[in-house]
Amino acid sequence: MAVKVIERKPLSWAERTYLPQILSGLRITFRNMFKPKVTVEYPEERPPIPAGYRGVPTLVRDPEGREKCVSCQLCEFVCPPKAIRITPGEIPEDSPYANVEKAPKEFEIDMLRCIYCGLCQEVCPEEAIFLQNTYSVTGTSRAEFVYNKAKLYEIGGTLPDKHFKWEKKRRAAEHGNAH
Repeated sequence: MAVKVIERKPLSWAERTYLPQILSGLRITFRNMFKPKVTVEYPEERPPIPAGYRGVPTLVRDPEGREKCVSCQLCEFVCPPKAIRITPGEIPEDSPYANVEKAPKEFEIDMLRCIYCGLCQEVCPEEAIFLQNTYSVTGTSRAEFVYNKAKLYEIGGTLPDKHFKWEKKRRAAEHGNAH
């Protein structure tokens, strides 16, 4: 079997000095030098957050500062990576809101496990859990990424309550006792 050798044409003087390639690279450099900057100086500058963005899940309170969560545990059951853990608790009998089902004794979300899918927000019947626009979650240990109930309420804050379940149930209980 014969091997056919293909002769390569010799390089010109310009090709041997790489001048065309160097000048081409410098042309690209100078052209980009005068273009406007597209770099975002994070964290001082933040990129715009698109509509419908799913960020950190948090718990929210109603306008009067009451917990909206009633420990139904639907968010815990629907969470694909099992990032949510709820320990249900009872509302004390002497509380003016004792007629509301129950409240969480403990509520934790492991942000390292959370996949920000939004299923917890969709399934919540009381609109107590919302995905916020927060996208920068930092920490130095794994324990810092397990957000407890206090931290979730701190991040979530207060959102308007459309159905004021406490007021309706209290009025219904008062009307029931009056008759």
